[in-house]
Amino acid sequence: MKNSPYGQITKGSFLVASPEIEEGIFFRSVLVVCEHSLSGSFGLILNKNIEFEDGEHLIEVDDLSNPNVELLAGGPLQMNQMMVIHSEESDNSVRLLDGVYLGGDLEFLQNTLLDEEGPAVRLIFGYSSWSSGLLEKEFLNGQWFVCPGASKHIFETPPERLWQEILKEMGGKYASLSMIPEDLSLN
Repeated sequence: MKNSPYGQITKGSFLVASPEIEEGIFFRSVLVVCEHSLSGSFGLILNKNIEFEDGEHLIEVDDLSNPNVELLAGGPLQMNQMMVIHSEESDNSVRLLDGVYLGGDLEFLQNTLLDEEGPAVRLIFGYSSWSSGLLEKEFLNGQWFVCPGASKHIFETPPERLWQEILKEMGGKYASLSMIPEDLSLN
């Protein structure tokens, strides 16, 4: 995986938290950029699972037939708002990158959740956003690395391994960073 230069923050790119972010929801997070323009940026965290107890009141998990559904925390804003990322193109969905779509209508969502052989779906609660120029500033301050997004990482890489796997693929100094233990006291 080739690291994209600063100017390549685009829809579908991954933002990978640098070790400079030491706590909070962005600690070791990986986000997919859903929108990036002069007016600001919006993205969803891909590797923060919602604990079952937390997700229970958000959706009736007993009613899910599709084994390819995961519940994730997408960011610190509006945790009661659900976004849907999935692997199957549908009406009212927006293509983020090859094989990855955002949104869809209610009928698509209901059918997908009840389909025992349905596509990969990530139900993401909350989101992350930056006002104009703020994401660029955070990037320049070393808080984020940018690389091209890949559907395999969204739908196949376990969330708890996503940060390390992407850094390894980026190679060089990034691969070295992937080996830093989460708890530095263990080092």
